[in-house]
Amino acid sequence: MACACGNLRAATRAVTQLYDEVFQPLGLRATQFSLLAAVDYMDTITITALAEFFEMDRTTMTRNLRPLEREGYLTINEGQDRRTREVKLTGQGRGAVAQGLPLWDKAQRRVVNGMGQENFDAFLKQLEEVSTLARGP
Repeated sequence: MACACGNLRAATRAVTQLYDEVFQPLGLRATQFSLLAAVDYMDTITITALAEFFEMDRTTMTRNLRPLEREGYLTINEGQDRRTREVKLTGQGRGAVAQGLPLWDKAQRRVVNGMGQENFDAFLKQLEEVSTLARGP
């Protein structure tokens, strides 16, 4: 099928399944690890900024963060502005990221080695171009 959306969704499901498998020992899904790693990298970030980073709406981001908060991986507190909520990793969350990075690297190497570094780099550039195109002017 030549549909960009259908092909991207199918590829996303396949790649997500690969990453889900490597994160299974941690009891995390790939999407959860991505959130934890992003918060770890940014230290403290508002829910709105995190949602923008992942190109999703704030409500969906909050819904995705709640289980991680319940499990003790992160905290969500009132920000400097009472209307904002800030996300920060706990010690448990930082530990999960530290344990998960070698697992992430294993999945990442499988994809990069399968495609070849040059093709992988071109693929990332094309994904960025498609995202920019889809967002529009």
